[in-house]
Amino acid sequence: MKIDEILQLVDAVSKSTLTEFKYEEGAVKLSLKKTIKTVPAEAAPEPVLTIQAPAAPNQPASSPANPAPAAAAAPDPAGEETVSAPAAEGKIVKSPLVGTFYAAPSEDAAPFVNIGDSVKEGQVLAIVEAMKLMNDIESDYAGTVAEVLVENGDTVEYGQPLFVIK
Repeated sequence: MKIDEILQLVDAVSKSTLTEFKYEEGAVKLSLKKTIKTVPAEAAPEPVLTIQAPAAPNQPASSPANPAPAAAAAPDPAGEETVSAPAAEGKIVKSPLVGTFYAAPSEDAAPFVNIGDSVKEGQVLAIVEAMKLMNDIESDYAGTVAEVLVENGDTVEYGQPLFVIK
């Protein structure tokens, strides 16, 4: 493999969403890794949806039905609490890409980490497979695994919380 080809590969990987690329041909082995740092987006206020039920035949059209919005609004605070609760208890390790979450390197292997395990910064916690490429999910923090927020084989989204580290 020529240096120009290697430089083209480095450039292609750096411009892509890949976090790891491995290439082998004969005695030539090339491994490229990069860390994707995410910047938290500024939180925008959530839109408010107001639902009015059609007026009953014996009710004037000017009186809106308020029970539906009140009932719809009730689950929102509970949903926000469950999403924000892990953040209060520790540091969150999020998925850097969309793909399939794997807790272990193979089906018959032990998981990379379990709840209660001590982890170091940079330690592999799991794998996310995207387009047949296996991407290591490394801990950004040293500490103890407090929670695993997804199941083995689940599809994960970009930025989805995967682990809570205390």
